[in-house]
Formats: sequence, structure tokens, C-alpha cells
Amino acid sequence: MAADRMAFFTTPRAERVRRDARERLDDWREVYRPGSLLPIVGGQAARCMDCGLPFCHSACPLGNLVPDWNGLVALNGWRAAAARLLATNNFPEFTGRLCPAPCESACVLAVDGGAPVTIKNIELALADRAWEEGWDLPQPPAGTTGRRVAVVGSGPAGLAAAQQLTRAGHTTTVYERADRPGGLLRYGIPPFRLEKHRLDRRLDQMRAEGTAFRTGLCVGRDLTADELRAECDALVVAVGAGLRRELPVPGSRLPGVHQAMAYLTGANRVDEGELPAAPVSAEGLRVVIVGGGDTAADCLGTALRQRAAAVTQLDINPRPPASRAPGEPWPVHPKVHRETTSHEEADASGGGVRVFAATTVAFEPGPDGHLAAVRFADAESSDRTPRAGTERSVPAELALLALGFTGPEPEPWLTARLGLTVGPDGAFARDDGFAAGTAGVFVAGDAGRGQSLIVWAIAEGRSAAAAVDRYLRGRTELPDPIRASARRLTL
Repeated sequence: MAADRMAFFTTPRAERVRRDARERLDDWREVYRPGSLLPIVGGQAARCMDCGLPFCHSACPLGNLVPDWNGLVALNGWRAAAARLLATNNFPEFTGRLCPAPCESACVLAVDGGAPVTIKNIELALADRAWEEGWDLPQPPAGTTGRRVAVVGSGPAGLAAAQQLTRAGHTTTVYERADRPGGLLRYGIPPFRLEKHRLDRRLDQMRAEGTAFRTGLCVGRDLTADELRAECDALVVAVGAGLRRELPVPGSRLPGVHQAMAYLTGANRVDEGELPAAPVSAEGLRVVIVGGGDTAADCLGTALRQRAAAVTQLDINPRPPASRAPGEPWPVHPKVHRETTSHEEADASGGGVRVFAATTVAFEPGPDGHLAAVRFADAESSDRTPRAGTERSVPAELALLALGFTGPEPEPWLTARLGLTVGPDGAFARDDGFAAGTAGVFVAGDAGRGQSLIVWAIAEGRSAAAAVDRYLRGRTELPDPIRASARRLTL
């Protein structure tokens, strides 16, 4: 049976159904209604036009074969579709939940502000069904090359590089300073966006393929760079961009002012059963979140679940337009107003307020020296400085700084012992083939790119693995989707 070739005319866009927003605040489970995705996916996949020039490919650094697997799903060819998805993406169950889907922004159906294909939902349905049906099985190598590779960091870039290198036959070990592998996927992303059993399942697959993990080990402290290099023939540095931005205003060191990632890590450790209670909790407190990105939204959803008395989010950017601005025409991924699931929960519960074009002026102490209020003002559109006469305060006992990251944390063992240098953008300098520092050292992910999207991290891990394989064997058959210099689709 052929799919409806005109479905993009006759079938409206439909997305995965979320659970009731107020109900979600009573647990930490993923926000979507179980079983709500599969019934709509086939019809949504049929909306794909199978364009002659599929811009979704260009918008996705992984080069996902979107029209291919859309067409197969529309014809109920799920297994073949899953094979095509897994050929380009190691972790589609992560990107299907966490990626902002620049591929959808580049869908031809969105040219004139139309409704693009729900690529992200279809990807997620494929990924989950591949696990359920046993199609996404371990792929241990047929033999080993005798070469050893160390990967430092277990975020999505490090994991992707490690899985590719193991499957190529190299003996690969991932080093992680935290107690458990996963990086930000484990400790930075709340379970209502990614339940951790999905991460553990993928890690178990990697172990079954032969990847080894050494956790709770800080390279440079517990194992020197020289010792590590002596143990391996090549090294991939995938430590992420963990250097957090500070807010240089009065009172930023007051008790009650915390970095967002430290707050989220504590909450995640409680959910993982590693801690009996969060070191920093919003329960019963008035909270101010400074920042407007995904991390700020994660703080909002976490604070609401911890039963904060009230939450105010201060976003220094003006409220984005509802549709593409003239300077962001199709097919670029536009900055438009988006309601996250956390904002939906705040609206439904009446527990949160978001203020746009707000610049933080100071954190004000109470009589006991603890944070009591956050002072802010309207931000000038030209330079984000406080506009005269607009300052006001909001009461707060807890302030969370969600200001993003500037690059990898300064580690002497990386720069001095491995010969890595920091470029003007704050990330580690490397050549277009991901090589950096001394021979046999490669940099992948946010450590070399700067703060970016999960889909870019996975693409970097895959390409860095190809570069390592080429270095060790003089050739490679591993996929190599991007160059280190590749950037997002922009004008």
C-alpha cells in the first residue's frame, strides 16, 4: 500500500500528547503521556514531501536520513526505518527528547510559516520501538585491532566517540570523574525530560560491546596525564564546557545564590538514590532564576516539583517574536517564543512568572546576611544595561544562575601536559580533523566547539572517532559527518 503523497495538504501536524501539567508536578517522570506517540506517527510521517533537496539533512549535523525513515514509517516499515536512523545517530532516544530539532525548522513545509513534519516525534517513536522490539542490539566488533583508546568525559560526545571506536575494534576506556557515567545527561538533565533508565540501558549496551568505564576517577589528580598517555595509543578529550558564567553584581556571593548546574545536579542525585535530600532545595522558598535558556527552564520545572513558594525567571533577552524575524528566514533555526513544558507547568499551577528584557542589578541581603531579594531593571535594547528609573526588587531566599558556559574548566593537566591551548572563544583549539595538542590527542564536543546542542555533540563524537581510527590505522570506514570547523546553518 502506498502512502498518501498529498498528506502534507490533508493531514494537520499533530504532536505527542503531554500529561496534565498540574499532575506532572506530583512526580519526576517524563512529561509525556505513555502510548500517545505511536498512534499518530504513521500519519505524521506521511506528511513528509520527500523533497528533491531535503534541507533537514543540512540542518542536522548528523545528516540523519529523515525522508528515508519518514517514508518507511508511513508504509509501516518500522524495522527498516530504525536501521536507517541508527546508521547516523548513536543515541536517537536522547536527541528525540532533548534536541530542539533544527531539522524541523528547515523542513520545506515551514518555508512560509507552515507546519513542518514532526521529525523529532517520529525519531523518538522509532528509537523507542527499536529498543522494545530488540532491533537496537549490541554491535561488538568481529575482532580487535590491538590499539587502545582513552576517552575522558562521558557526556554525549565522549559516549558517541567511545561507541564508534569500540565497534571499530579498538579497546576503548571511558574515564569519568563523577560517580556514574553520563555527564550532563545524568546529572544536568532532570528526569522529567530524560528518565535515567534510558541512559543506563544505552550504557549497558556499550559495556556489552566492550567499552570499559572507569568512574570516580579524576584524570590529572587520581591518574596523571603521563600515566594515561602511557596506557593508550590515542586520547579523546571530551570534558565538555563546564566553566560557568558568573554574574558580577553586588551580592552574587551571598548565601542563597547558587549556580544552576550545582542545583540541578543535587536534585538529580536525589532522584538517582545517591543522596537522601538535595543539598539545595527550593521547598517553601521564593526563587529567582536568572537566565532564559534550557537550563533555566529545567531549574523552573525542578523548583516547582520541590514545591517552591513562588518562582520568578529573569530573562535578559526581549520576548522573541511568535514567528520568524526578517533576519532569520527559512531554513535557519529561528529564535522564536517557545513555551517549554516547565513554563506550561508554571502557567497551570500559578507558581511562576517570566520577565523578559530584565537585567539583574544586585542580590540584596536580609538582616541575617542571607539572600532576601533580587533587584533588577528593564534592559536597554541596545546594550542590555539597566534602564534608568525601572529598578525594582522581588523577594527571594534562593537565586539560581543559569547563564550558560564559556568553555572547558581550566585544568593544568590538559593544557600543560597534553599541549592543549585555549582559543579566543574559550574552547580548546584544534585542527579541522579534531586533533589538538600533542600527537594522538583529539578534542570532541563542547570542549572544542563551546556550549552547543546534543546533536552537535554526538556528531562531533562520531567524527572524532573517525579521526582517531584514521590516525591509528591510516584509514577509516567510520562515518565522518562534520568537520571541527562546521557551524550551524545560518545566513
